[in-house]
Amino acid sequence: MPEPPATIHARPPQGGLTGGEALVRALAAHGVTQAFGIPGTHNLEIYRHLAAYRINHLNPRHEQGAGYAADAYARVSGRPGVAITTTGPALLNIAAAVGQAYSDSVPLLVVSPGMPLRHPRQSTGLLHETRSQTDALQNIAAVSHRVSSVEEIGAAVARAFTLFRTRRPRPVHIEIPLDLLTAVEPAGPVRTAPPLSPATADPAALSAAAEALRSAARPAMVLGGGARGAAAECLRLAVELGAPVVTSANGKGIVAETHPLSLGVSLHSRAVRRWLAERDVVLAVGTELAESDLWEPLPELDGTLIRADIDPAQMYAGPPVGIPLVGDARHTLRSLLAARPGAAEAHPEAHRAVVALRNERNAETRSGDAHLLPYLAAIRSVLPANAVLTSDSAQCCYYGAIPHLPVAPEGRYLHPTGFGTLGYALPAAIGAKSADPARPVVALSGDGGLQFSVQELATAVQLRLPLPVVVFDNGGYGEIRDEMVSRGDRPTAVDLPAVDLPALARAYGGHGVRADSPEALAEALRRALDTAGPTLITVPEELPR
Repeated sequence: MPEPPATIHARPPQGGLTGGEALVRALAAHGVTQAFGIPGTHNLEIYRHLAAYRINHLNPRHEQGAGYAADAYARVSGRPGVAITTTGPALLNIAAAVGQAYSDSVPLLVVSPGMPLRHPRQSTGLLHETRSQTDALQNIAAVSHRVSSVEEIGAAVARAFTLFRTRRPRPVHIEIPLDLLTAVEPAGPVRTAPPLSPATADPAALSAAAEALRSAARPAMVLGGGARGAAAECLRLAVELGAPVVTSANGKGIVAETHPLSLGVSLHSRAVRRWLAERDVVLAVGTELAESDLWEPLPELDGTLIRADIDPAQMYAGPPVGIPLVGDARHTLRSLLAARPGAAEAHPEAHRAVVALRNERNAETRSGDAHLLPYLAAIRSVLPANAVLTSDSAQCCYYGAIPHLPVAPEGRYLHPTGFGTLGYALPAAIGAKSADPARPVVALSGDGGLQFSVQELATAVQLRLPLPVVVFDNGGYGEIRDEMVSRGDRPTAVDLPAVDLPALARAYGGHGVRADSPEALAEALRRALDTAGPTLITVPEELPR
């Protein structure tokens, strides 16, 4: 049902701004040039000012898609992603994306109107009326801030950007009462987040950590997404220590996964977890050491755990920490390197251990993963090193691409870990492409997950993005089907009727093909990267029966 037409308001007189313009002015002052969202009756005063402040806008077909696109934009660009919704259902539509951004430590700013300042507690039936949007988002985002004046809008935006820069980056919601959006009030001077020095770890803790690493005989490094800004330092320290490196899914590619010391994303491997438990010193940087990466609890560590993280809460989450380093990853690792002078050394025994562990990891899952490996090799053979791959909560991703498709620091692999949403890959690919249009981007999904956000094919068609969307089709929800079978249950509600997904992509105005072999996938991928508009490439899988 379409929303009723909005009233057109005249431009505010000199000396005051509407709340909508105050918001857009504040976003522009913080360097925002791209926003995602869908216009609605209550947020039109925001939209009318975007062009004047040179903020481009991209309109996905669903607010959840807008959230995932803004999330990926933030991960690729290094700048906060901004999403604009209207009231009520629109804000709740984006809530899943807010939850994913919280789980993956992504700086996502969601802006929405809210009920008027003096709206009564008693329901009046106002359009999109919601009991409390801020209560809902406060329990999903890091912060949900309802402003009470036009002047407060600038301070709320500055506060959000300060939080992004000084804490573990997580989503923020700002609610502007809809009557404030059109009210003309003094807005005050432009407020911006102040420049800040990176947080540095305690000197005594740094000294203790450097000494522990200097004397380590069996060191290891575990890298999460929080280490991404310190990729060069991570590699240098690993090489000096002769420390094999294992990463979380969010840390994938921080150290090139073809490097002799890299175990890639292997925390889910029993062999790697046993090996990790036997290390005398483990340096974990920017990682939760969480069940979503380990797939089961981390075994008790025999040695000292050094944990470097900007979030002090991580020091008492998970296994006991021997030496806590609370601070920015890059500065912390630079301090460790300075305190532990050394030179790059050859560590053949560490290289041999990595090869053996890789083989053990692969043997553990070969029966389930083997059919995917030739297709993943075909994808890797076509893509340049700097390509971005977006991922879904699909078997082809967490059993396939995450452990078996190597990525280097110049590339990126974006996966919805922790919260584990479905439907991320396609809208995230659109957001990644908007962040860096010249960079190749490929979405990887399953047929079940794709259909959570398949309507974003229309967005990619509208933007004429050369965007391959590779879909491994196993006829439904393959992971849940397998879990039911392993429990001895009869599979229920997991086998979906076949959909001609390439034909659906063509119906949207894009392109669609079927790839029945790795060679066919490689050829289809080459063509798709040079074709305007999305190309959906279906890879059929044999269904377990």
